[in-house]
Amino acid sequence: MEKNTNTISLETAQTWAKKWRKEEGTYNAHHEVHAFLIPKDDITQLLEEGVDAVRAYLGVDENNEEKLMIVGTKYDEKTDTYVDMTPASITNKGLIYDFTRPCPPFCDMSSALNNV
Repeated sequence: MEKNTNTISLETAQTWAKKWRKEEGTYNAHHEVHAFLIPKDDITQLLEEGVDAVRAYLGVDENNEEKLMIVGTKYDEKTDTYVDMTPASITNKGLIYDFTRPCPPFCDMSSALNNV
């Protein structure tokens, strides 16, 4: 079985998460969000668009809740770029998904990544 090269160790993930946390004061000192919950059905729906990859954008809604907006992308060999599939794209195909829930409050408080 081939080793997945797109994974990192728990220790590395904990280091990165800790660096992000506000109490560390090194990166995200002004906000509470630690992660985003993304339901499986929503990922499946996005993948059914026939994407080559996905891109996630960060935003804040009218209630000051952090959002992770996700769009499908298609690879363009001519430009060597993954092009966003949005309603404004060349194909006019693709949707902008807002199906995430920020952590907190949608957290697994016992997670090894949430307690760093």
